[in-house]
Amino acid sequence: MNEHELRAELLRLLSDGMPEPASTAVDGERDLVPLALDMDGDVAVVSFLRHQNGGTGGCFIEGVTFHKRDGEWIELGGGGAWAPDEPLARRPAAELGGHLIRYATGRTVRNANRMFPWGAKWVSEAKLRASSEVARIRVGARLLDVPAHGHVVVVWTARRDPVVEALDHDGVVLESLDLGPRLVPLATTA
Repeated sequence: MNEHELRAELLRLLSDGMPEPASTAVDGERDLVPLALDMDGDVAVVSFLRHQNGGTGGCFIEGVTFHKRDGEWIELGGGGAWAPDEPLARRPAAELGGHLIRYATGRTVRNANRMFPWGAKWVSEAKLRASSEVARIRVGARLLDVPAHGHVVVVWTARRDPVVEALDHDGVVLESLDLGPRLVPLATTA
């Protein structure tokens, strides 16, 4: 799949939504497996798995952010990394290490065409993996269904990073995760 075909597929996902049911196996025949999509007003993020022949692990997880201007989705940027083994296998919280695991974040500027450097407006995104006990996640007032493979993306434009809640099938909060930057404590000497 070349870059023009990839862009066309991402724009189709933005207009039509994610395919149902979600893929739960990597197929060497398909170049792209849609993982997750989130829209918040005029911004969106799409996450997908790409099969890379000859690469370590064979699959790459990517995400691309978009901003809607004058009725058209404009690609802002994206990034990715090699996927773990069995990237579409859903795992219980005990095996995953929690109900929600943040494995990637990103931030792109949405008004790059401004004249001066100040006044930048940012679009932030996070890629999450939800345990098998999680049915939905809540981001503010938005509820996002968790696909069968457990990958979820969240997009936001607020200066303050959101808190995401993992909900079970009955709507009970299993875990909360602050998407703000993780602070690493300084080492102390005794």
